[in-house]
Amino acid sequence: MITERKPSYSFLVLICFVALFLAYSPVAQAQNWMALPPYNTLWPLWSPALSPVDPLTGLPEPLVTELLPSTILPVEPALTWDPAEANPWLLYNTPLGMAYYDPAFGVNLWPPTFLQDPFGLPLPLTLPVGYELLPPTDPLWISSTVPLGDAAVLDYLLPFGLPVPPVFLPPSAII
Repeated sequence: MITERKPSYSFLVLICFVALFLAYSPVAQAQNWMALPPYNTLWPLWSPALSPVDPLTGLPEPLVTELLPSTILPVEPALTWDPAEANPWLLYNTPLGMAYYDPAFGVNLWPPTFLQDPFGLPLPLTLPVGYELLPPTDPLWISSTVPLGDAAVLDYLLPFGLPVPPVFLPPSAII
């Protein structure tokens, strides 16, 4: 006669503990994007160059905490994204302040005009629900666009007569 074994309570408790650990672990809660004030454009948490991992928490931390025209980027190019747009902007430091490269419109000073009210004050984006989990930027787009952005920014900076060109990250460092 075959008897049916009932799972023990300790086994069920162990299964529940593992499920809760996985559901609430920092890795399970990891995000791809973080909204940076004051415009709420998205910063990549998935990029080791732009958001290195904090050794204390094990989670990526953005290199900057806000994207203002006066922000000095420690890494160039940086990425920020309006999810309503197809692709992110590449951000660069310039003598006039932070600038962005848009493949359609070239280099302009940050922020884009649609992120400002008529008085030049920030108009934050309304972000979609779950924006943190939107997929990272396509590596093919990054590897093909970053060299174009770098060249456009160098051309933009020529009138300022900078003696040494800025050092840009290779596209593979952004991915």
